[in-house]
Amino acid sequence: MQDQQLWGPFLARAERFMDRVEAALRLDIEQPDWDSAIAFRYRKRVSGQGYIGAVRQVGAMRLDDLKEIDIQKEKIRRNTEQFVQGKTANNVLLTGARGTGKSSLVRACLNTYSDQGLRLIEVDKADLIDLPDMVDILARRPEKFIVFCDDLSFDQGEAGYKALKSVLDGSVSETSANVLIYATSNRRHLLPEYMAENLTYQHTESGEVHPGEVVEEKISLSERFGLWVSFYPFTQDEYLTIVAQWLDALDVDGTKRSHWREEALIWALERASRSGRVAWQFAKDFAGRQDADAAA
Repeated sequence: MQDQQLWGPFLARAERFMDRVEAALRLDIEQPDWDSAIAFRYRKRVSGQGYIGAVRQVGAMRLDDLKEIDIQKEKIRRNTEQFVQGKTANNVLLTGARGTGKSSLVRACLNTYSDQGLRLIEVDKADLIDLPDMVDILARRPEKFIVFCDDLSFDQGEAGYKALKSVLDGSVSETSANVLIYATSNRRHLLPEYMAENLTYQHTESGEVHPGEVVEEKISLSERFGLWVSFYPFTQDEYLTIVAQWLDALDVDGTKRSHWREEALIWALERASRSGRVAWQFAKDFAGRQDADAAA
């Protein structure tokens, strides 16, 4: 009885102290002036407080600028249009070859539908642990938000993995109707895959193959994205078509384009890639050299 009298006040004070500590550590996400931009980034200060900052300069990418990915473009365009019109739409996972326009396609959709209330918030993988709190804030806004995770992949046990999984599907709370997740990745299942995991597959007497628990866990995250859009390496002709389109966009005089095809192919060969990104880089170099020659 005496011990209870001694420990009771101490425990009560300790509990009040912990409540004050938790309140001090619980930092609300700082919101921007939502009317100041159409694109935003989520970042964290040194103190650990998260904030959503406006992106003042957004790349002027248009859907018509993206060539040789018409099928992928139509899928993303249709899904995004349904979203901004208040119809049902899916979270999207864009996977495949690097430099084929995955990120550019998302930015182009933002520019196309921003006048209909579409906004984009870019979130780094390390900050996905705060995604549920962010979605709670966005759910109270009138705009339509794409939360964009570029070049997404996880190592085993990363904290953001479960947070993303919960927001996509599987949380107690219902997913907000004005928030979608768009992610790009070079990994279809977002997690590293190892040869040893093939040994976990089970084979039935009828010849059916069932993946083991480790494989099922890795597949479960990517399956929560309702729409998968795959991108593939470009052929030589497709690559040259993209180069020509960027030369047009950069207003390179047609009379000064001699030997550009040969130069573009050498440029791609040196980089071991015929991607859209490589095509854009060559076009900038070629246009810059033409301008320099004209000024000489």
